[in-house]
Amino acid sequence: MMQVFYGPAYVGAGHVFDTTRKSQWVAESLTADPIAGVQVCAPEPVTETMLAQVHDARYIEAMRTGVPRDLAESQGFRWDSGIWDAAIASTGGVLAAVRAALTDGVAGSLSSGLHHALPKEGRGFCTFNGLALGALHALDRGARRVLILDVDAHCGGGTYVCIRGNSAITHFDLAVHPYDRYLARTPHRLVLVDRADRYLGELRRLLASVEHDPFDCCVYNAGMDPFEGCREGGLPGITADILAERERLVFQWCTERHVPIAFVLAGGYTGSTCTLEQLIALHRSTITAAVSAGRRWLLHRG
Repeated sequence: MMQVFYGPAYVGAGHVFDTTRKSQWVAESLTADPIAGVQVCAPEPVTETMLAQVHDARYIEAMRTGVPRDLAESQGFRWDSGIWDAAIASTGGVLAAVRAALTDGVAGSLSSGLHHALPKEGRGFCTFNGLALGALHALDRGARRVLILDVDAHCGGGTYVCIRGNSAITHFDLAVHPYDRYLARTPHRLVLVDRADRYLGELRRLLASVEHDPFDCCVYNAGMDPFEGCREGGLPGITADILAERERLVFQWCTERHVPIAFVLAGGYTGSTCTLEQLIALHRSTITAAVSAGRRWLLHRG
């Protein structure tokens, strides 16, 4: 069974927004319409010691206490005590998924709101940078080289700031919207796509550029906001079928090279052109592709 991490604390924040609620929507869909081979598990929350690997102590304290208020609300949400509980639970889920992937080959967490967070503050609906923390956690657990693959619609400038200078981490960012853009340098690459017909080709080129690099883990930020119907970042012409093919490509690339992969949900937003049902289906396509990849891992080990 592939482990997917989620607990009720993920949605404990008082602020109501897709990022703070959709993990529950996806989890409920897995109960109502199970995907064979998925086991939903509650993770342990991340500790303050672990958060301090990336984040400043003053910022961590602000998120825990709400003081100072401007820092505690720097990600864009009104602060309440539930934000802290949600952030440490969701971030703990990322780390749990990394540990499970290193053991089982494939795992995930229904976490989102990660890649814009900076060491000293939140940004763009992101509180703690679970991608950077996940990559560092993989290194702590014995990985020698880690790939962060971010396909959220928006650039992950927060992740770049958090892990730049760490030669053990490669950061690839395939975006369609310039928010949080940064100047990437090797081994980090940012590709900003402006046409749907180039999207999958650019992904293939990114992956081909590290075809023979010996990664020990991939932390995958599987954003669905490139979808043409998403109000935040959607690119005309990027359909659900294109995104499903993207998921197939990513998980196939990792399993063929025996690279353990831990995925998170990342962006994806409802609106007049993206219904709740569509958004859930988009995120379920990641889980479906991951399950197929997990079966291939089992066959390889068998």
